[in-house]
This record gives sequence, C-alpha cells and structure tokens, in this order.
Amino acid sequence: MHIHFPQESPEYCGRDLVIVFPAVVDGKPVQCAITAEALEEHFGAVSLREGDLLSAFDSHRRAIEHEAQRMLLEVGGKPVLLHGGCFRFAE
Repeated sequence: MHIHFPQESPEYCGRDLVIVFPAVVDGKPVQCAITAEALEEHFGAVSLREGDLLSAFDSHRRAIEHEAQRMLLEVGGKPVLLHGGCFRFAE
C-alpha cells in the first residue's frame, strides 16, 4: 500500500472539533482527521480556537502524519480519525 500526504493546508471543522487533512492511498484521496483533544493533550494546542489547533497541527505535522499512516495501514486505507489514545503508545 502506497501512502503519501499532499502538503495541502488542513481544514478546521468546528462542528466536530477536528482538523481534517488529506492522504492519498494507492492514488486515491482519503480523508484523515485529528481531534482537538489530541492536539491539546499531545501537541500543545492552548485552546479549542481554530488558530491554536491549526498552529499545533502545523508544528507537529510530521508526527501526526506518521500516526495517520500507521492507522491507514491498519484499517486498509479507509478514512481515519486520530484521537488522544492513538498517541499514548506512540510517545
């Protein structure tokens, strides 16, 4: 399975309190997201405000994409939602 992450800007989804970012799995787009809770708990977001969440995502994008890749491999390339528990054992 070939996975890569285009360097597109992530998007804030206030309704779900997540940051959404793209992956491409075997040439097909797949949506990935990380919760605000994970960004606060593991990546230093200081609040639930959009700017704070995006800043934390940008500062730790490589680690977040690494975990997303691991999860994509685990679920066969289906969309993934990363929450705080995903990072507890990765640290």
